[in-house]
Amino acid sequence: MTLETNLREFGRLICSVAAGQLMSRELACEAYRQVILNEQPELQQGAFLMAHIARGPTTEELSGAWDALDRYDTAKVHVDLQGPVCDIVGTGSDPLKTVNCSTPAALIAAACGLPIAKKGARLVTGVSGASDIFEVFGIDLNAPLSLAEACLAKHGFCYLPGESFLKSGWARLIQSMRFTSAFNIIGPLTRPCVQTDRIVIGAYSPLVCDQLIAVLKEIGMKAALAPYGMVCGMEESQGMDEFSLAGPTRVVELRDSKTEVYEVTPEDFGLKVSNFSAIASHANARENAAAILGVLSGRIDTPEADFFCMNAAAALYISDFASNYKEGVEMAKMALAQGKAREKLEQLLSIQGIADARSQMSDL
Repeated sequence: MTLETNLREFGRLICSVAAGQLMSRELACEAYRQVILNEQPELQQGAFLMAHIARGPTTEELSGAWDALDRYDTAKVHVDLQGPVCDIVGTGSDPLKTVNCSTPAALIAAACGLPIAKKGARLVTGVSGASDIFEVFGIDLNAPLSLAEACLAKHGFCYLPGESFLKSGWARLIQSMRFTSAFNIIGPLTRPCVQTDRIVIGAYSPLVCDQLIAVLKEIGMKAALAPYGMVCGMEESQGMDEFSLAGPTRVVELRDSKTEVYEVTPEDFGLKVSNFSAIASHANARENAAAILGVLSGRIDTPEADFFCMNAAAALYISDFASNYKEGVEMAKMALAQGKAREKLEQLLSIQGIADARSQMSDL
């Protein structure tokens, strides 16, 4: 096939998607392969991504996009760990911007003994992404993945920056994209740690929660939670990609290929409802990192601490470390009170941090 023929064929695909036609899993995989490997001009890549997200991707198409991301763009780490390995991540693009939650929740859950292979990336639509927070703490985002692998094996926790495990495609796109695409849905589904078999993955809408679980079921994930958190007194369309401390949370749960949809409230976690302002994002990554460090260092009787603990509890619950959400919060609170979550961050810095990481963190 000549270059011109390939360009025209891809252009016709863009038009057909924009017109509402559906793609097979195989065709979606091929289309996203071309985007990931930069085989189309940027204009055509952007047009395709926008046409697809505007029309609304199907589960089959998202599975195909995930196939492409997994095969052509995701570097892998392997560890010899027994039992579950969990990830906690969100899609971003949610209307309500909270203080970064999946990062401290992952550290707290790991402090309870649950192995966590936490992945993330820089901000796309919010104030700060996981990579921005970990960079403030002193994590070397350019370190080889072998160090993350070693940290997970030794300490039961590691950070996997998308900038490192996504070899070319999505990492390149993230640098220039400031709009939501299917990558916001499938990106958090990437599995750079082969042993990851549990995940808590928040989404920016209830529909996307359903789609995430449907794709996770297709790719064989053992168990997963997809929360969409809401705020009391606000429209349901104004939500967050986390379990909410400020109102109810719609949850899609996957266990052994069976799906269940239900709603939980902070009371189900043994917590009090808080005003959204108490868990809202601060002005920038440094302020968000300082708030997180404050909780990890002992400021545990705050709405932010409750917010982090309820999301850590979800990971403990879906990984069978806790029999219910309330028990998970009790475990998380104890780990915080005993300083184990702060210790987990120190362990991470000892292997994946820059040379003066501790000095850098002490300035927060």
